Amino acid sequence: MSEEAPPSPVMRPVFYDGCPGCAMERKLESSQGIPYKEFFFVGITTIASSLPISSLFPFLYFMIEDLHVAKKEQDIGLYAGFLGASYMIGRCFASLFWGVVAVADRIGRKPIIKFSILSVVIFNTLFGLSVKYWMAIATRFLLGALNGMLAPIKAYSIEVCRPEHQALGLSIVSTGWGIGLVVGPAIGGYFAQPAKQYPNIFSEKSIFGRFPYFLPCLCISLIALVVLISCIWLPETLHKHKNTEGEIEMIDNSRSTLEEDSHKQKSLYKNWPLISSIIAYCVFTLHDTAYSEIFSLWAVSDKRYGGLSFLSKEVGRVLAVAGAGLLVYQFFIYRSVHKFLGSINSSRIALALSIPILAAYPFMTHLSGLRLGIALYLGTILKGVLSITIITGTSLLQNNAVSQSQRGAANGISTTAMSFFKAIAPAGAGALFSWAQERQNAAFFPGDQMIFF
Repeated sequence: MSEEAPPSPVMRPVFYDGCPGCAMERKLESSQGIPYKEFFFVGITTIASSLPISSLFPFLYFMIEDLHVAKKEQDIGLYAGFLGASYMIGRCFASLFWGVVAVADRIGRKPIIKFSILSVVIFNTLFGLSVKYWMAIATRFLLGALNGMLAPIKAYSIEVCRPEHQALGLSIVSTGWGIGLVVGPAIGGYFAQPAKQYPNIFSEKSIFGRFPYFLPCLCISLIALVVLISCIWLPETLHKHKNTEGEIEMIDNSRSTLEEDSHKQKSLYKNWPLISSIIAYCVFTLHDTAYSEIFSLWAVSDKRYGGLSFLSKEVGRVLAVAGAGLLVYQFFIYRSVHKFLGSINSSRIALALSIPILAAYPFMTHLSGLRLGIALYLGTILKGVLSITIITGTSLLQNNAVSQSQRGAANGISTTAMSFFKAIAPAGAGALFSWAQERQNAAFFPGDQMIFF
């Protein structure tokens, strides 16, 4: 009679006392639901970080004019371009530090998030008080350089939840980022030059009259300050002990480590799944940033140049509705889309569907009234939804291609590359728009048709 084989040992994870990463994993192991509180923190910190990025665009032209740096009116666009790009240039240079040194993988996610929000409070306020062009450039550059939150918040969003909720976590980051880029310009447009826009409330002799662009910056800084205070309750997720890559304990007290050992990790630059997803992410952010600038320019430009002749407040209304559509999609639809299609297929389909939507924009100039409103609102909502799908999908691919100890560095590399593409996108989009407006009567894709093509 053959002897029965001894039962295989049962394996379970080892949790170290005093380790915040282990505490979070222990909590996730015992909880099956969606971590609403942690996701709420992810959302509000992302929004607070992204609000100042594009908040200056509605008043940038007038700010350059008031700073008296341009010798002639035709030069205002040139100086405005430098000021508009200074944030992303600062982020591009500093991301080398945030990513290569991998600060978030060394000291934790929470300290970097708090430091980044603090930089928004300080330097965004100083930007609103700028009275010289060099001061405006310097504060925007430092604001971009010291705001290193995008990489750790992506890593954080998937470390506070179970694997089945990671798509939702990253979609909250993407949507929060998108909402910030929509609400920021709305704040800038409605609160800039308050003494001129609301003379019955603000006096020319008040601080808001002497510093006409301080009020929108102050509003954003106060929002960031509230978020900074709320970060007190933000839990840390980084492991603070060795062998963080899944050490397990067997019931016979012997120990083993998982196949991936923290000392034998693959170089990030040789990780093709990571690099390929970063390339796709960067190319799309170049497109999306250019689209954001061109859409605003196209909407406010005169109809004889192929635009819609919108006012800045009308553009803000369209963008606000698009932001509301993103919220609905994120909370009620995206999880089902990702569950059914996955990261790669959902991104591919979203990219394919973006093409006919973009191609339809030039023909909206032939509409008016209710038909124009329906077409424009529908187009911007769909474009925003598809953009969020692509950004979230590529972000998921990046984070799933590396282990936790490399996640901060991987997102840092991604942010560095993305910042470079976002820095050149506004200049390229502006040049393309100017060139397209000069060829309104061309036989092949005239004017705005060439832009969206």
